[in-house]
Amino acid sequence: MADFHQGGPVATLHNLTNRPLEDLEAELVGFSKKRPMGLLLPSLFSELETEAMPKILEEVKKVPYLSQIVIGLDRATEAQYREALEFFGELPQHHRVLWNDGPRLRALDVELQEQGLAPEEEGKGRNVWYCLGYMLATDKAEAIALHDCDIVTYDRSLLARLIYPMANPQFSYQFAKGYYPRIADGSLNGRVTRLLITPLLRSLEQVCGPSNYLSYLDTFRYPLAGEFSFRKGVIPDIRMPSDWGLEMGTLSEMFRNYSNNKLCQVDIAEVYDHKHQDISVDDRDKGLSKMSIDICKLVYRKMAVMGVVFSKEVFRTLKAAYFRNALDFVERYKNDAIINGLDLDVHKEEEAVELFAENIIAAGKKFLSSPHEKPFIPSWSRVRSAVPNIYERLIEAVEADQKEFSKE
Repeated sequence: MADFHQGGPVATLHNLTNRPLEDLEAELVGFSKKRPMGLLLPSLFSELETEAMPKILEEVKKVPYLSQIVIGLDRATEAQYREALEFFGELPQHHRVLWNDGPRLRALDVELQEQGLAPEEEGKGRNVWYCLGYMLATDKAEAIALHDCDIVTYDRSLLARLIYPMANPQFSYQFAKGYYPRIADGSLNGRVTRLLITPLLRSLEQVCGPSNYLSYLDTFRYPLAGEFSFRKGVIPDIRMPSDWGLEMGTLSEMFRNYSNNKLCQVDIAEVYDHKHQDISVDDRDKGLSKMSIDICKLVYRKMAVMGVVFSKEVFRTLKAAYFRNALDFVERYKNDAIINGLDLDVHKEEEAVELFAENIIAAGKKFLSSPHEKPFIPSWSRVRSAVPNIYERLIEAVEADQKEFSKE
């Protein structure tokens, strides 16, 4: 059971009573008459073949308040796209599957690439970006929620709690970040948040001085959660990264674009588990190693925009401060695990800290050596300014794929 503590500049909406799902959904149905709601599901085709996605589908089929569901499908052949259309065809709500690898959407992508207006990397960020553009184009939802497709503990109360702050007309929030405990199979998970993000933010304040931006990021209980919701008006001006920095990049954009009283975080699950990434000690281009570098680079860039000057010496000092702070956190997490009867391998925890410490330097080197790098996908406002009919063409491409390959 959560406490009622409010810490930092962003409101926290707790789960204090385990309110019945029926009550939440009844309210959301009422809200939907004035504020239509949509769900965005960024998915790899391979996730359709896991135990998680069929369960998610069964739960989402029961949701009574959604006006639109948009599925972004990555890494799919034509045959797999056809299979996905059949798979999601069970949904009773209005839905569309964006075949991101299909010739129609790829042709649009090539045109945008030629103008420097498309994502430069494959991945979740690119998938989400195109889905958001499509949702803007179709204009069917005022409140939009996004969650991952690999949640093995999923039930639809997660979605209800996630979208509620955007749906309730009495609330003025423009963005909500979901949070939850990362516990599964008797172990404490969430290594990147616990062992990189929190000690890194504290160390940056030590080395670079007090920062409203760092304090803001440190407010979020699970900043790397893939679950968030927002009002439609937020979407056109977001400049998100296409790499592993998507979640932190989105938080950073909200900090830049909105006052803190328009943002919140909400407790969406008592139990949450999904697929786990390898730490990839020997390969900085994979797994949690790449994730840690991408996240560090993003934070460095945002701080540079705010006037912080970085150098090799600063990064060496930051690494030293981080290493000491992170080891102190390992001790805290060990004790937290013990009192809750959970397993925690201190050796693996400290191995992760050592890797992240090295990657703080690696990310710093990349940051200093690539001053002309374009790390963010252009906003949809900019894309539409350059290509005024992009929304219409995006809808046409998706509808043409649906018509050609669907069994209907």
